[in-house]
Amino acid sequence: MHGWIPVTVPGAPSAWAELSERFGKLTLEEVLEPAIKYAEQGYPISPTLGYYWDKLFHKYKEKLTSEEFNNWFKTFAPNGRSPKIGEVWKSPDHAKTLKSIAQTNAKSFYQGEIADKIAAFSQEYDGFLTKEDLAAFKPEWVDPISVNYRGYDVWEIPPNGQGLIALLALNTIKGFEFPEKESVDTYHKQIEAMKLAFIDGKKYITDSKYMSERIEGLLSESYAKQRRALIGEEALTPEPGTPPQGGTVYLATADQEGNMVSFIQSNYHDFGSGLVVPGTGIALQNRGKNFSMNPNHDNALKGGKRTYHTIIPGFITKDNQAIGPFGVMGGFMQPQGHMQVVMNMIDFKLNPQTALDAPRWQWIEDKRVLVEPHFPVHLLRGLERIGHNVEVILDKYTFGRGQIIWKDNDTGTLYGGTESRTDGTIASY
Repeated sequence: MHGWIPVTVPGAPSAWAELSERFGKLTLEEVLEPAIKYAEQGYPISPTLGYYWDKLFHKYKEKLTSEEFNNWFKTFAPNGRSPKIGEVWKSPDHAKTLKSIAQTNAKSFYQGEIADKIAAFSQEYDGFLTKEDLAAFKPEWVDPISVNYRGYDVWEIPPNGQGLIALLALNTIKGFEFPEKESVDTYHKQIEAMKLAFIDGKKYITDSKYMSERIEGLLSESYAKQRRALIGEEALTPEPGTPPQGGTVYLATADQEGNMVSFIQSNYHDFGSGLVVPGTGIALQNRGKNFSMNPNHDNALKGGKRTYHTIIPGFITKDNQAIGPFGVMGGFMQPQGHMQVVMNMIDFKLNPQTALDAPRWQWIEDKRVLVEPHFPVHLLRGLERIGHNVEVILDKYTFGRGQIIWKDNDTGTLYGGTESRTDGTIASY
């Protein structure tokens, strides 16, 4: 999980530059100016951020004791502790790095001074990441994938992202009718459909160039019908099917011209690898943790290959018109959150805020399901009676954090929903 082994080439800076160049009206320097200001002058730590920062500080203090992790503590615990809630935290090294990225349109990160520092740090501690790896990296523009769910097209990025799982679950469950949201039958079928989708995702999702099963086959109506037939009256232990051949930040924006963005980025687990590149503030991610060490697995470790990726921005359209962006952060909770908020809005007519606030569940493995403390007890008991192993979890972080924008195309009104489980916000200007 930590150290150099799970570090893969960071893609975020190149994505900022590509998006700015293709769609932006401002230069990247102008876009990053507020972030640079916050890094230089600081900002007060919000409650949820402060709680988890402190929790991870104590975890890292116990586990990350060798010298390659020293820069993490210098950067994120400069006073020998995590910053307190309300305390102003600043990082001048981050500001310098962001200025360099802005001035060079991210080229310094992959071929210049920042790349040199990353590569030297890797070499010093026997990491696999090289300057050549950074220089060879190119962001990819991809075609999103979708399923039609009750008249709405739900869009996700293709593998190596796990958005395919959300679409598999929706494609499976759309064959059922749900007269009410708060019923044992509704939750049971949702959980079962998600189990089947996740077990397929875990088997097949990897860099799309290496997938043994084609996405079209997995999302076909015939395969959905085959998987749907497995959902009975009791909880099942899922197995992969055979389809026909063929620590995260999320934000959503919309403007008066009709442009919308669904955007997500992440260091993956905790603060990432625990490594901070000296003099840069850069906390390297640990996405490589998701590779399989089984050489026969679709997602087997290989140089130059993108691993199974948890971060997935979502989008909804109807009749070729944008409805809006949505996302739910939280590792392997993300496709489960996508399915739940989409159904909340489309099946049960909840507005975006209520769709996010509704109690969530998370399937873990076999028949084990986690639920939030405010999940209705009578439904919890009902699920237990049909074989689900249900656990009530106090940590709300487990169930993801989402944001939604929904456009009413009849009136042109934009509706926003922000996560009550974290420090989210809705802003208009």
